[in-house]
Amino acid sequence: QVQLVESGGGVVQTGGSLRLSCTFSGRTFSSSYMGWLRQAPGKDREFVAAIGWSDSFTHYADSVKGRFTISRDSAKNTVYLQMNNLKPEDTAVYYCAADLSYRDVRAGVPSDWGQGTQVTVSS
Repeated sequence: QVQLVESGGGVVQTGGSLRLSCTFSGRTFSSSYMGWLRQAPGKDREFVAAIGWSDSFTHYADSVKGRFTISRDSAKNTVYLQMNNLKPEDTAVYYCAADLSYRDVRAGVPSDWGQGTQVTVSS
């Protein structure tokens, strides 16, 4: 059974940075496509970023392109989301996601996700 545990959320001012981490267990990490989703209050969960088997294969939602960077460390079974130049509209619960299908991660419908970590950006 896949387990995903997020950390690194918090409160930051507009323009600040945070780095989220997600540790993965329960399956071979290298065989899983990974990603991040988020859900703001009163809104549906949405895709943020996805990464293939290497850092050279990534995709981002238009709203975070140029500000967020997803990466993975196979030695640590960990995926990261570096978030720079944060805006109030980035406030949400962020979920780590995993799936054997890259298409499902990008579509925001992964088979597995974590419990989430809260990110709050104050104006």
